Amino acid sequence: MNIEVFAVLKTYFDKKFQIEDEVTTICDLRRKLANINPAAISYLAICRFAVNEIFVEDDFEIRPGSMVFVLPPSSGG
Repeated sequence: MNIEVFAVLKTYFDKKFQIEDEVTTICDLRRKLANINPAAISYLAICRFAVNEIFVEDDFEIRPGSMVFVLPPSSGG
C-alpha cells in the first residue's frame, strides 16, 4: 500500500512511502508505523486516517494497492 503523511509526521517518515507487509486494518497500520518509528507513537495515536481520500475508522479493512493518508490534528490561528 502507498502511504502519505502530513505535517509533523514528515519529521518521522518520508512524505510518501510504501509498505509491502501484510497489514489488513487501520489499527494494524497504526501499529506497523509505530514499530517503524517508535518516536512517532504519540502523534500516531491521535492521527486520522483516510483511504483513497475517505476518512475511515481503525477497524477499516485496507485493500492492496490502496492510498492511505495519515493526518495529525491541525491547529489554526
